Amino acid sequence: MTDAAVPVPSFDPAGRDRPGKVIALHLNYPSRIAQRGRVPAQPSYFLKPSTSVSGNGGVIERPAGTELLAFEGEIALVIGAPARRVSREEAWSHVAAVTASNDFGVYDLRWADKGSNLRSKGGDGFTPLGPTLLDAAALDPARLRIRTWVDGALVQDDRTTDLVFPFAQLVADLSELITLERGDVILTGTPAGSSVVGPGQVVEVEVDAPDAPGAPSTGRLVTRVVEGSVALGSHGAGPQVDELQRVEAWGSRETAGLSASSPPFELTEELRAKLASVGTATLSSQLRKRGLDNVTIDSVRPTHPGEKMIGRARTLRFIPNREDLFESHGGGFNAQKRAFDSLQPGDVLVIEARGEAGTGTVGDILALRAQHLGAAGIVTDGGIRDLAAVSALAIPAYSQGGHPAVLGRRHVPWDVDLTVACGGTAVQPGDVIVGDDDGVIVIPPGLVAEVVEASIAQELEETYIAEQVARGESVDGLYPMNAAWKARYQKETR
Repeated sequence: MTDAAVPVPSFDPAGRDRPGKVIALHLNYPSRIAQRGRVPAQPSYFLKPSTSVSGNGGVIERPAGTELLAFEGEIALVIGAPARRVSREEAWSHVAAVTASNDFGVYDLRWADKGSNLRSKGGDGFTPLGPTLLDAAALDPARLRIRTWVDGALVQDDRTTDLVFPFAQLVADLSELITLERGDVILTGTPAGSSVVGPGQVVEVEVDAPDAPGAPSTGRLVTRVVEGSVALGSHGAGPQVDELQRVEAWGSRETAGLSASSPPFELTEELRAKLASVGTATLSSQLRKRGLDNVTIDSVRPTHPGEKMIGRARTLRFIPNREDLFESHGGGFNAQKRAFDSLQPGDVLVIEARGEAGTGTVGDILALRAQHLGAAGIVTDGGIRDLAAVSALAIPAYSQGGHPAVLGRRHVPWDVDLTVACGGTAVQPGDVIVGDDDGVIVIPPGLVAEVVEASIAQELEETYIAEQVARGESVDGLYPMNAAWKARYQKETR
């Protein structure tokens, strides 16, 4: 470390060498985000007391009466020069050093202050830092590596290449309202692999730059877990554990020792092929037989008549335009752009526009982005801008038609990936969306396999009925088939 003014992180009972502030980020690594199942739109933080800081070779006490002490290996940024309202371009110059950290937390105490994490992550010794500070000026923040070992076994191994929130963004964002002072520490999130440790186990964290000259490394930050001997008092919220806390602390149901949950629904190629073989009218009929009558997105027309659209729903919601809200939410990387830019192959973006067709809700650029990302389609109960250009793309879209006006005439892009109302029906992320010339239908994932098999059987029967009618048979008793006709159908199609 070249800047001797930056304090070496260490725990000193007298209070010397402690950072003034320790600010921790909730989620950042894609691998961890995939485990948690939620994608943050913006960075969010919590504070850890400076008294939680400890150094290399120390111990952490698992509070008596608790069971879910979890480690989180992280990269820590040490501020070297005060930062207040700095830009992203200049933010990294305010970071003096990078070091290893471990953001320990007790999930038993999380229920009462989840989000703030004060009691669950603020205990003495819950933020080990060290052992060596690396000169930030000599590092590329996008080419660092974080690794964690438990009892010598590698359990976390990730890089900063694809962080959702790059380090410079964190510094710039925090400095908007908070003066970052010399020696302050920012914890930048943990990758997948965080789990529970118990008394007697040893956790080691290392940060290095394997691609940089000399491959600089912090060395391993070592912490030993011990059992607390003093019971927690009754002054506030005591330990409390449920299935969710166990799963999140351990990282999965399996590692938590819980019975496996039902496998998540997958829209397989086989299911896609079966859905492609039946019409939305038949699917609607079968859903109605199961008590679901409000599953059609009404008043929308396809840009690709004669083509089938099948995929999983992602959602975007617009609220009515209000000038001050559009000013704060309409510009930049807003909800509309985030929704389109995060689409995955097979997704269908469903847009709630409140049936307001007096402006466009998607244009050719965003539709092209959806096509490039492999999305299966776009559905909006509003209008499409640049309709001819959107229609010429390979991706199918459904809307109330074209409109030349820009988004801000009627809408404010508000939020993504939540339950929306589109064309008079509710749509949740993950629902299966099927569209054809008759319209667009929404199928709950748990019913897809059952409904599509019944729809195939129904269409085979209706094909047979149509053949009989073409031969001159009366529809009386044939449509729908009575017992005699059903027996004949089964015999002839066996």
